[in-house]
Amino acid sequence: MTETNTKKLHLTAFMRPVSLHTGAWRYPGAYPDANFNLQHLKSFITKLEAAKFDAFFMADHLAVLNMPVEALKRSHTVTSFEPFTLLSALSVVTEKIGLAATASTTYDEPYHIARRFASLDHLSGGRAAWNIVTTGNPESSKNFGRDQHMEHSDRYKRAREFYDVVTGLWDSFADDAFIRDRESGVYFDPDRMHVLDHQGDELRVRGPLNIARPIQGWPVIVQAGQSDPGRQLAAETAEVVFCSPRDLASAKELYADIKGRVVAAGRDRNHLKILPAALVVVGATVEEAKAKRLELDSYVHYDSAIASLSVSLGVDASKFDPDGPLPTELPDTNASKTSRAGVVQLSQTEGLTVRQLAQRYGGYSGLAFVGTPETIADEMAVWLAEEGADGFTVTFPFLPQGLDDVTEKLVPELQRRGLFRKDYEGSTLREHLGLPRPPNRFFE
Repeated sequence: MTETNTKKLHLTAFMRPVSLHTGAWRYPGAYPDANFNLQHLKSFITKLEAAKFDAFFMADHLAVLNMPVEALKRSHTVTSFEPFTLLSALSVVTEKIGLAATASTTYDEPYHIARRFASLDHLSGGRAAWNIVTTGNPESSKNFGRDQHMEHSDRYKRAREFYDVVTGLWDSFADDAFIRDRESGVYFDPDRMHVLDHQGDELRVRGPLNIARPIQGWPVIVQAGQSDPGRQLAAETAEVVFCSPRDLASAKELYADIKGRVVAAGRDRNHLKILPAALVVVGATVEEAKAKRLELDSYVHYDSAIASLSVSLGVDASKFDPDGPLPTELPDTNASKTSRAGVVQLSQTEGLTVRQLAQRYGGYSGLAFVGTPETIADEMAVWLAEEGADGFTVTFPFLPQGLDDVTEKLVPELQRRGLFRKDYEGSTLREHLGLPRPPNRFFE
């Protein structure tokens, strides 16, 4: 294949945790402390930038006690850097790669979020992105003075208003507000400052933000929900969608639905990029790659496996018959509806027992590309051509080897085919993604 393609993949790297596979830290040659070692993380991000990845993406978790201690003690995610602190540090060892962080609209305040992301955007020269989440884990509520987790619909209602407030705060100052005129002694023009004075159903925020408008206008907006409210929020607000379809058919349905909602909302469909999460395992042969995956799965302890299944279902799965089918009647839960639906669908379509489900979810149960650089590039090309994705959020099986396999073997193959950039298109994350800089709603 020659470089005649005009449509190219976007690739972001899922890096908190550094691998979604729970056996990653036990894999031979892997760094056991990769998730909480600054020197390792610095090496990872510089390799990703050399490979021209769009962004380094950090999820976040606001609770530790969401599984039994016997399973918890086996998790490499118990200790992780706070995203903003780490990304601020990593911004000074990189120049182009985007820096994306998750921040919750349920357990934080708009002023905090607006200020942190504006700061990161300035520190990095315009590379920040905010992944909007409403927080699905009900255990988080207990860390923020609440006995009960906010209901699903209420979380999304708050999130929609939260977005309006944060973006309004980012527009507090016109781009030319800061005069800094030594002669007159005028530092900024008060006429180029807007006081938001938001009074809504969920939030009251006066403003203005005490930081200049972000370099990108607004940091790039990422959204991760796949429920109906999540899809609608993405269509109205997001510029990148992080999602987890299991196969091309479900991905195409999700892609068409969200892109259709984007158009219905009066937006350009090309101004939203859909980037499914994908575990990528590269081998010299397909058989070698499959052997790597099997070995990786073998390092998942059953206690962790059943705990992961419990989190996905929102109920204690250890009480179910491990060798029987998943019960058809599950207790109501306030956990993620998308996550639970995925478990139920997998159990029905593949006829898995509770034990088999646990083993699948205990490692990594999502979309995976397992093969040679050539076969994986073939698959990714199909997803791009058939509108299953605009690219992928790559998750690595183990580090550093799994990351090196992607950056040193897969990326060159994608570049050879004209499916991925050989250099960055600009210096900001918006330029990497082909997104416009939003106008200031109060001054333009």
